[in-house]
Amino acid sequence: MKKDDLTKGHMALHFRTLAIPAAFGMLFSTLYNVVDVYYAGILSTDAQAGLAIGYQAFFILMAIGFGLSSALSSLVSNAKGSGDDTVAQRYVAQGIAFGVIITGSCMVIGWFLGPRLIDLVSEPGAYRDAALGYFYWLIFALPGFLLAYGGNGILQAHGDSRSMQRALMLAFVANIALNPLFMFGLPGLWNGMGFNGIAAATIISQTGVMVYIVKRIFQLDIMQSVKFAAFSPDKDSFKNIFAQLLPASSAMMVMFISGFVVQFALKSFGGHAVAAYGVAIRIEQILLLPILGMTGALLPIAGQNFGAQKFDRVRSALKYCWGIGFAMTALAMPILLFGGSFAMALFSNDPDVIRAGSSYLRVDAFLFPIYMMLFSINSLLQSFKQVIWTLWISVYRQGFAVGFFVWMFINFLDFGVQGVWFGIATAVTSGWVMSLIIVSNVAKTQMGGLLLTPLVKPSQ
Repeated sequence: MKKDDLTKGHMALHFRTLAIPAAFGMLFSTLYNVVDVYYAGILSTDAQAGLAIGYQAFFILMAIGFGLSSALSSLVSNAKGSGDDTVAQRYVAQGIAFGVIITGSCMVIGWFLGPRLIDLVSEPGAYRDAALGYFYWLIFALPGFLLAYGGNGILQAHGDSRSMQRALMLAFVANIALNPLFMFGLPGLWNGMGFNGIAAATIISQTGVMVYIVKRIFQLDIMQSVKFAAFSPDKDSFKNIFAQLLPASSAMMVMFISGFVVQFALKSFGGHAVAAYGVAIRIEQILLLPILGMTGALLPIAGQNFGAQKFDRVRSALKYCWGIGFAMTALAMPILLFGGSFAMALFSNDPDVIRAGSSYLRVDAFLFPIYMMLFSINSLLQSFKQVIWTLWISVYRQGFAVGFFVWMFINFLDFGVQGVWFGIATAVTSGWVMSLIIVSNVAKTQMGGLLLTPLVKPSQ
């Protein structure tokens, strides 16, 4: 059995092979951002609030990278599952070409759109100015992010999640060293860039990640025979990539826009509330990492087995993912419930920031099992090439429900800042119910059922 063949062998082994390196990679990616939050906190609460807003605007552009990763992981893994290396090679080459073109477009769009988004969710003053300066610098890190994440989708389709792990570990170490250097400079030689130095450090370290990931792609067996002409844009290939990318990116973009809805609601409670949310979601992300690694591993495993029409193995993969996922959430929940204040205090000495952030984490604790199921359902739908449903789920949950329920809890029920947290929780829970109904129906059509083997196999 080839090491990148996920249609054979023990399911637990495949999940360990993919999930653990991916989780470690995301750990260092998250710690990368946590370091930025920590250094911003050294400067001021306004710097932390500016970081939260500026990064949120940037992440709307990043949605393309996550979508490209999902698209290429799905297309390449399906091609490999069916045994067609020629098609797999074509999608790898076309994916790289597509990524280069879309990156340039996003940089231009971001330069004009980003500041308008920042103005929308902030009040005039120090934290808005900090956000604008940070965002303009961060745009130049976009190639490093988009091409690295798109390339990682290709590597994951080949069962390789360790390359991204190694790259992000090195980027994390580089970021620790570069942040203080660019922020504070060298005594007697250079005064540094202040808060914008955080963005400059990100540009250098993330560009390094991109270079390494691209190098690893060209070391794949299927790329040894690739011709330069394979990278010339092909309309049909671009169309297929875009068809997979658009729903996934749109779903991710809706999620990031949802973050703006939250920040818009929080701005009326002051800069400390914006800063608290920015710090709290970083803590949340750290604890979500094992879950994200597990649910992310489900996509290539389910994708290859679905492509090979091994539907029982798809069901087994989902059951295994949920079993381990529920165990992970059981460990994370008490940490959020009882350790939130301590965690917040690591990043801020502002009591208002600590109080608001810990109240969010207590509500967030009860959402962790729901997040796990939502993430796994998204991966499963993508493996079926039914990503349009992930878009509709996201449009409801994050495009409509967050705004509606946050408004209801703040303006109708008068819950104050707690109303923002309860609004998020209600939106997530209702979106989860919707996603369960959708994936059950899709799975019945595509492979006869979600968790139980059908008596009669579905027609192909």
